[in-house]
Amino acid sequence: MKTRLVEPQEIRQQIWKELARAGQDRHHEWRTPVLATSSFDGAVNARTVVLREADAGTQTLKVFTDARSSKVNDLAHQPCGVFVFWSKRLSWQLRVRTTITTHTQGPEVQAIWDKVKQSAAAGDYLSPTAPGSVLTPAEHTPFLHHHFTLLRAQVLDIDWLELGREGHRRAKIGENAWEWLTP
Repeated sequence: MKTRLVEPQEIRQQIWKELARAGQDRHHEWRTPVLATSSFDGAVNARTVVLREADAGTQTLKVFTDARSSKVNDLAHQPCGVFVFWSKRLSWQLRVRTTITTHTQGPEVQAIWDKVKQSAAAGDYLSPTAPGSVLTPAEHTPFLHHHFTLLRAQVLDIDWLELGREGHRRAKIGENAWEWLTP
């Protein structure tokens, strides 16, 4: 039987500890959350992204993407999103409501790009065509201009749900607030 955390502060600390681990550990269950955004026509778009970093001190999550992706277009219209994380090991679901800023240049973006361009992932940001475009054989060759973009998500609040045999627990966690909710 799993030990249940009792104090809200312990749960908050555990959430950020797990998020930080997920940004570093390719095998962590929270490494690939779903990010939902809203497009200009009001449609909801959801896709799996890779969590690159989580910082409890600044309450931010970082994700990389291509500047031409639909999520960047969505965020230009409505700069908010919801990340959904599930951990079978913890029996925890997180729905993390955020405001998201896109960064295509600057010292931080350049420093990250300098690392990414040395990896196999560089090709993801060097394609001459946008993500989701139909490719012709001539377009398979990458070119030198990158479309790397950093998404910085400022966490507004977290809807935490724990599923358990002895009952479920749910809470809304803000930066300085805590509300227990009906599961």
